[in-house]
Amino acid sequence: MSSKSLNAGVNEVSLRQLEKQLQYHFSDPALLLQALTHRSVGASNNERLEFLGDSILNFTAAEALYQARPEADEGTLSRYRALLVKGETLAHIADELGLQAVLILGEGELKSGGHRRKSTLADSVEAIIGAVYLDSDIQQAIALVRRLLASRLQNLPEPEALKDPKTRLQEAMQQQSQSLPDYELVQVTGEAHAQQFEVSCAIVINNKKHQTQGLGTSRRRAEQAAAAIMLEKVIAN
Repeated sequence: MSSKSLNAGVNEVSLRQLEKQLQYHFSDPALLLQALTHRSVGASNNERLEFLGDSILNFTAAEALYQARPEADEGTLSRYRALLVKGETLAHIADELGLQAVLILGEGELKSGGHRRKSTLADSVEAIIGAVYLDSDIQQAIALVRRLLASRLQNLPEPEALKDPKTRLQEAMQQQSQSLPDYELVQVTGEAHAQQFEVSCAIVINNKKHQTQGLGTSRRRAEQAAAAIMLEKVIAN
């Protein structure tokens, strides 16, 4: 592997620092290196480890939530798990671990700022979990996940805060025995690779019609934006 293909921060000292952060020492350091290797480097990359780690992460998060929130129903537990394992959360964990400095990327990916890309950072966290499992056993991998998620498990938001705007708006309308919101696509603008969706949201409360509009990079996101505006401007007042 050409040294030009490596993030300059990758050396034995930085890898040992990462192990300290993980509170785990690899018996086979090659597994850790593979977990940090992006597919832009070549065939020997972290994608298979990511696949393995993703399964362990989801199971461990589910088990931890089941134990920590005995009062929560299935829907709430599912929303909590989605919060814990989503890409944004994992990217934050990667930042806390300092993974930007030790990711191994192809030259093009490195020059384009791939070490800062959230999806790349999130994938590397899952790959490290898979690598720990292969290096030791499932107990060590589960222990790692619990360490990585510990602070977030202790500071979970209220269940209501987990619901997306469309769900909250729908529930608000049902509570008032009103018709459900109606969403319509107003227009789509921009090039195919960078489209902007505009969606209207209409509700009727006590025979009075209210309408908002939302923008987003997909129809779903535009609908969520329109629902959020409706919640703020109409339902909350």
